[in-house]
Amino acid sequence: MNKLRSVGIIGTGKYVPEKILTNQDLEKIVDTSDEWIVSRTGIRERHIAAPDEATSDLAYKAALNALESAGMSAEDLDLIIVATITPDMAFPSTACLIQDRLGAKKAAAFDLSAACSGFVYGLATATNFVQTGMYNNALVIGADCLSRITDYTDRNTCVLFGDGAGAVIVGEVPEGRGFKAFDLGAEGAGGAHLYIEAGGSRLPASVETLESKKHYIYMNGREVFKFAVRVMGTATEKVLSKAGVDKKDIDLFIPHQANIRIINSAMERLELPEDKVVINVDRYANTSAASVPLALVEAQETGRIKEGDTVLMVGFGGGLTWGASVLVW
Repeated sequence: MNKLRSVGIIGTGKYVPEKILTNQDLEKIVDTSDEWIVSRTGIRERHIAAPDEATSDLAYKAALNALESAGMSAEDLDLIIVATITPDMAFPSTACLIQDRLGAKKAAAFDLSAACSGFVYGLATATNFVQTGMYNNALVIGADCLSRITDYTDRNTCVLFGDGAGAVIVGEVPEGRGFKAFDLGAEGAGGAHLYIEAGGSRLPASVETLESKKHYIYMNGREVFKFAVRVMGTATEKVLSKAGVDKKDIDLFIPHQANIRIINSAMERLELPEDKVVINVDRYANTSAASVPLALVEAQETGRIKEGDTVLMVGFGGGLTWGASVLVW
């Protein structure tokens, strides 16, 4: 049996739209306040895609930056995975649109839907392809335009979401480095707490679905919060155990940026100081599949990740799903 290759991240890139929507802007749209939003979520502003920007536009720009970071061209890619719940259209996949735009002619391409856990799901999928030698270089993108599916008359949800994209190149790395373990999971029974009802084969678009706002995000915030706090802890403990890593050996923790209270809860459980945790929810809000890669790329750009560091990434979201990984940089 062939030995599995060591696989890690060899290039990174991100992109967020130029337009910023602040809490003060939202005060003019719905009955809310900056103080209320910050105290409950930690969010101060979020980036919003321009009218002519779609998910593939954000993903494409992040991908270009990742390729440049890796010193690669699009022809070097064997696989493109885009984690998103806001594809440009039902099909072709956003990954196929990216493949064409990049000119990555030999790359297989598909989308993956696991909401805010999507990027970690994508990393696990790409890692398995590269470990076995089936492919050499995989582009994994987490990208979402949540502003397109957000009801800006619903004060409970419209303050939470933003748009963005983060991308990485997954490839072979020196022995001892790379991904050490993944823990992926789902709790489908909780799907009723976070969903978009219409637009699929169950409830196709109609005048009635549009009028009743069934194409927007519905969230039972209380139940999703309880799930997130629980699963952040259990998934983290499970993936650290699989990797044979103690929580005190974590150099950097990159959690999904949904709510500062959920992040603080995880920090307490892991006994991690703030300087070992990446927090940017205040500037980007919840960007779904883009959340973890945006935080990862930002940490790298600001010199917070050094070679040999043990990095823990955890995502959770609609499905309900979760994904955690341990990586030696």
